[in-house]
Amino acid sequence: MEKKMQLQKKANVIAANGQSIGRIDRVVLNPVTKVITNIVVHKSALFNKEDKVVPITLVAETTEDQIVLRGEAGELDSFPPFEERRVVAEKPDEEPSQSMNTPQPVNYGIPGVSPAFVPPPGDQFITQIEQNIPEGTVAMKEGAKVVSSEGEHVGNVERVFADTSIDQITHLLVSRGMFVKEAKLVPVKWVMTMGEDEVHLRVKRDSVEELEDVSIAV
Repeated sequence: MEKKMQLQKKANVIAANGQSIGRIDRVVLNPVTKVITNIVVHKSALFNKEDKVVPITLVAETTEDQIVLRGEAGELDSFPPFEERRVVAEKPDEEPSQSMNTPQPVNYGIPGVSPAFVPPPGDQFITQIEQNIPEGTVAMKEGAKVVSSEGEHVGNVERVFADTSIDQITHLLVSRGMFVKEAKLVPVKWVMTMGEDEVHLRVKRDSVEELEDVSIAV
């Protein structure tokens, strides 16, 4: 009998010593195999608020509203941040030809005080945001939008269920409504694509509507 793991939206993340260290923010998964590789934990420390990438193998147990980590996870300080900003130089494929309209290089620095820096012609400095997740995976946001095959919004991901023996998603709990929530347990075989913000189904809205209602806490 397979043992289920459940990753609830905004669930508290608990260290092995019982201390609350944050909440789940994203589920990192392979969109083809539907295997979960990591979770992104939003740390709630007073002066160190950041998102950390934690391997799914360090999850000891889960309940409807909690995720308990193994002792090896510690307080997450050693884990990489979910996103990092890097400034890189980017050169275009072709250098622009010199003309009267070509801007001349600008010297940065104070004459006689600090050395001048002249950016090489054609160099452009850009800031890239890189995600520290395994290649080929996506970090699905909590509450990702679920769309039917005809393009209709049928709800949002409330909870992810997986088989712990292989860390593979089996169902998505999809909810809709603000004050009175209706929820449906959608089998993963109905999922066509999974991204950061949206999950696209291979079935129509009617198929989702026909699923049995599941009661969840609001």
